Amino acid sequence: MTDQPTSPLAPDPVAPQSDAASPPPAAAAPSPAPAAPPAPAAPPAPTAPQAPEAYAAYARPAAPPGPSADAQRARTALLAVRAEVAKAVVGQDAAVAGLLVALLCRGHILLEGVPGVAKTLLVRALAAALDVETKRVQFTPDLMPGDLTGSLVFDARSSDFTFRPGPVFTNLMLADEINRTPPKTQSALLEAMEERQVSVDGQPHPLPSPFMVAATQNPVEYEGTYPLPEAQLDRFLLKVVLPIPQRDDEVQVLRRHASGFDPRDLAAAGIRPVATVSDLDAGVAAVREVAISDEVATYIVDIARATRVSPSLALGVSPRGATALMATSRAWAWLAGRTFVTPDDVKALAHATLAHRLSLRPEAELEGVGVGAVLESALGSVPVPR
Repeated sequence: MTDQPTSPLAPDPVAPQSDAASPPPAAAAPSPAPAAPPAPAAPPAPTAPQAPEAYAAYARPAAPPGPSADAQRARTALLAVRAEVAKAVVGQDAAVAGLLVALLCRGHILLEGVPGVAKTLLVRALAAALDVETKRVQFTPDLMPGDLTGSLVFDARSSDFTFRPGPVFTNLMLADEINRTPPKTQSALLEAMEERQVSVDGQPHPLPSPFMVAATQNPVEYEGTYPLPEAQLDRFLLKVVLPIPQRDDEVQVLRRHASGFDPRDLAAAGIRPVATVSDLDAGVAAVREVAISDEVATYIVDIARATRVSPSLALGVSPRGATALMATSRAWAWLAGRTFVTPDDVKALAHATLAHRLSLRPEAELEGVGVGAVLESALGSVPVPR
């Protein structure tokens, strides 16, 4: 166990548990009386809430008894990615966990933070640890859709137009400061994000797999920016806010730079590939097998419906948002070493998955009400299944 601060997106640091029931404790002494029924297994300690016995009601009887060897190997490799990224990025555990969850759900992520909190470095380090291709696009007011998707170029040798792919044809695309480009260019990402393809001159061109858009935006300096519309915000599976690092973490950043750390040379920082695309594919397949009980599914729906009747919100969570929360909760549970989802998984991912899908009423904004507070109130109003 490391000394890194606990992240709201990081799975609890507990050892993976087996789904097999624990054997009953041995009797204190033999007795001539008829054998009593076996004593129930002792409840798990409070420090290990992830133990399957604590949430036996949420595991479907048909759930597999345990992860396969490929799934277990993939989980170990993906958890090692976090340690590799930490060699370059300090104090951003929540963002690292969010990126892994988005990859396992085949979704996209929006990273928000002030300049200088390592948003770009984080994505580059993740790509290096996963051994996947990455491309970075700096979004500017004059960026055109064809600059992202590609265009037809006349080939004099063949006397015909050929398609030249744009930077969107990669595994991990970093859309830097996405809110600085006009809506026309922002919308060029919609088809790529949803359909995993781009269409040029009526011809579809499939994108490589895996494919994820990691977009960043600056919460300050709104002059000359184009806020993302609700329809495009809803396409992002997660939104993670990168805070200023804690004091000790910031001191560690300075020490690394004083020791010669170069953020442009990740190989010199010791980052090496510890997971492959095959590991990621195995993880995606394993996440889809994570069981979710009817009680937990109803709990997710009730949370979504609670936001729709909130007097402070003009727009609540859509059914797509509820589906996204179920998907991220399953990925979280799998990373924690379980084969089923608990209400704690849902609550842990609720803010990152749902907050950016909500829209405040003007009167609520004037009163200084925040989206996070409204969502927290909605979560508190829904009874947790037992």
